[in-house]
Amino acid sequence: MAKIKPFKGVRPPKSMVEEVASRPYDVLNSDEARKEAEGNEKSLYHIIKPEIDFEPGTDEHDPKVYDKAVENFNKWQEKGWLVQDPKENYYIYAQTMNSRTQYGLVVCANVSDYLNGVIKKHELTRRDKEEDRMKHVRINNANIEPVFFAYPDNAELDAIVARHIDKEPEYDFVAPDGFGHHFWIIDDEKEIADITAIFAKIPYLYIADGHHRTAAAALVGDEKAKQNPNHKGDEEYNYFLAVCFPASQLKIIDYNRVVKDLNGLTEQEFLQKLNENFVVEEKGCEIYTPASLHNFALYMGGKWYSLTAKEGRYDDNDPIGVLDVTISSDLILRDILGITDLRSDKRIDFVGGIRGLGELKRRVDSGEMKMALALYPVSMKQLMDIADSGNIMPPKTTWFEPKLRSGLVIHKLS
Repeated sequence: MAKIKPFKGVRPPKSMVEEVASRPYDVLNSDEARKEAEGNEKSLYHIIKPEIDFEPGTDEHDPKVYDKAVENFNKWQEKGWLVQDPKENYYIYAQTMNSRTQYGLVVCANVSDYLNGVIKKHELTRRDKEEDRMKHVRINNANIEPVFFAYPDNAELDAIVARHIDKEPEYDFVAPDGFGHHFWIIDDEKEIADITAIFAKIPYLYIADGHHRTAAAALVGDEKAKQNPNHKGDEEYNYFLAVCFPASQLKIIDYNRVVKDLNGLTEQEFLQKLNENFVVEEKGCEIYTPASLHNFALYMGGKWYSLTAKEGRYDDNDPIGVLDVTISSDLILRDILGITDLRSDKRIDFVGGIRGLGELKRRVDSGEMKMALALYPVSMKQLMDIADSGNIMPPKTTWFEPKLRSGLVIHKLS
C-alpha cells in the first residue's frame, strides 16, 4: 500500500512563479536552456541546468557545475525567490493542454515503496543518468524537480480535488509553450489526514514519466538511511517529491521512429519484405495517421503507406508482444533493417508525437532520413498491465505531454 506524506514546500512567491518555473532538465539541451533563461536571473534553469552560468561547451557533469547548483539554490532562498511554507501541506497541480485539464496531487512518496515495488516502473534506467541526478539531489539536499506518477482512479480523492479547484488557485498561468499550469494548496489538517489515509489503501503507484529522477531520489534516500546510525524511518530523506494523477486523466502520445537507410534494399524491395508480415496500402502524399492498434504509418519516397500487422504475427496474450513498439521493432527494424539495439544504434532516431507527423515527413524529405514510422500510442491500461506483470517496456515507448513544470514546488530532504 502506498505510503505518502505532506511536506513544507519550497516555492516561489505568486508574483514570481512565471519567472522561476521552467521546463524539466531533460527535455532541452544546455544551449536551449541558456537561450530560455536569457535575461531572467530568477529562472530555475540556473539550478537544474547550472552549466548555463559557465562558458558554452562546459561539461554539465563537471563538479563545479554541481557546486553552482547548490550555490544558486541557496541564493534563490536568500533573495526570497524561493520560500518554504511554514507547515506541511499537500498541493494540487493541474495542467491544461488543448482545452483538456488533468489534476494531480503533489505529495512526498516513500523511498521504501520504490525499493519494494509498491511504486512500479515500466522502463529500464541507465546508471550514468541515475548518477547525474543523484549528485544533483545529494548536493542540494532536495528534490528540486518532481516525478510524474499515476494511480488507479479513486472517487474519494476526486472529491477532495473537486472541492479545491473551485477556489482561487495560488498559481495560474500559461507557459510560453501554450500549456496552462494551475496550483492550489491543501492546508486543512483533516483533508491532509484523509489524503494520507486514502493513499494507504491504494496498492500501487505507477511511474508515468521520470524513471531516472525516481531512481535517483530513492537511491539517495536509501543512502542517507544507511549513513544515519540513528535512522528511524520517518526522516524527511525517506520521501521524495511526486505529482500523482488518476490514470484515466493521463494521455500517452505516440513516440515515432526515423531511420537513416534501408539496410541496402531499394524502396521496392523494402515494401516487398514488409508484405510478408503486413497488409501494405499506399495512401498518397497526404499525412496518414495510424488508425488503431497494430496499424502503422510509413513515410518514404514522398509517399505515405498504411501497414497493418497480419493475424498471427504477434501474441495478444503477451503484454509486451502485443505492443506496437515490439511488433515494429521485431518485424521491421530488426528483421528487415538489421537494427537490434534501439538504445545505441546510430541509424535510428526517435520523435515525440508532440512534434506531429509533419516532423517525420520533414526529416525524410530533407534527406537526413530515408524512412519514418509512426505508431499508434500505448494506452495507460497497457502501461499498468506491463508494470503489474513485472515486465519492462522496450525503449522509447511512451511520451507523456504536457511535461510537469519544474519550480512550482521543491522538497527539502531535511
